Amino acid sequence: MDYQNIFTRVQVRGPLYAGVAAKDQGAFQRGETSFFFYWAGKLGDAQIGPIYLGYLGVASIVCFVVAFEIVGLNMLAQVNWDPIQFVRQLFWLALEPPAPKYGLSIPPLAEGGWWLMAGGFLTASIFLWWARMYRRARQLGMGTHVAWAFAAAIWLYLVLGFIRPIFMGSWSEAVPFGIFPHLDWTAAFSIRYGNLFYNPFHALSIVFLYGSTLLFAMHAATILAVGRYGGERELEQIADRGTASERAGLFWRWTMGFNATMESIHRWAWWFAVLCPLTGGIGILLTGTVVDNWYLWAVNHGVAPAYPGYVPPTVDPAALVGGAR
Repeated sequence: MDYQNIFTRVQVRGPLYAGVAAKDQGAFQRGETSFFFYWAGKLGDAQIGPIYLGYLGVASIVCFVVAFEIVGLNMLAQVNWDPIQFVRQLFWLALEPPAPKYGLSIPPLAEGGWWLMAGGFLTASIFLWWARMYRRARQLGMGTHVAWAFAAAIWLYLVLGFIRPIFMGSWSEAVPFGIFPHLDWTAAFSIRYGNLFYNPFHALSIVFLYGSTLLFAMHAATILAVGRYGGERELEQIADRGTASERAGLFWRWTMGFNATMESIHRWAWWFAVLCPLTGGIGILLTGTVVDNWYLWAVNHGVAPAYPGYVPPTVDPAALVGGAR
């Protein structure tokens, strides 16, 4: 049968490898325990380990566990500490932010204080993990592209739960912790501000979201298609172009007139993926702070047509008596 690596993952195993020597080992020694795991080899490299955490990694995990416990125990308390109901209702349970009356003050624990505490520990965990990723890359002599890609996601996280609520003057503007509740928040957010689809930065974010998935799918499919010629050994193909990259390049020139290189496709995909949360965060930050109704903004700027005359005119809710300012 012809070799098709979309179905088959050949697991080539040599001796367990501890990795290259780091320029700066760091505070702790690198872990010495490593082993092969067959099912991990179905997805990637079958070797598990060695592991290095260091002070930053340990502190990040501790902060995450504290945040996770705060959210989990609050949800468990909402079902009267019943583990069966906790499992049944898990997708609908939430730890909500403080009520609008508290503004940016620190509320009682039961009225949003737990949300603030969980958010603080979670944010600390994320920043500690970012610092760990940055230092690990530097110590291994790598570029810091991974850390800065992670920073783009952190930007969107901070806009949703910290920066925009501060600009709006209330923690109540932030996203609740919960699976369906945070999706409900997203839907309500869009409705409240006149349909987020008219937000140009939201549109850009979707372009980069779908664009990055398309680029990654094209690249993944290309490497799988030339895997029989060693296409997955991309560094070798970059330095000494072989039949795999030659066939891949010819395919894309035949298909769309030009082709990315073994390196440039990763630059394209990196930028598309990074720009998705960057533009999305800008769009969220402008909502409610600069633009109160995105549909009316689109009508005023010639992006969207106004409703026909027989439809009652759309009124900006913020202009009504008692409307949110």
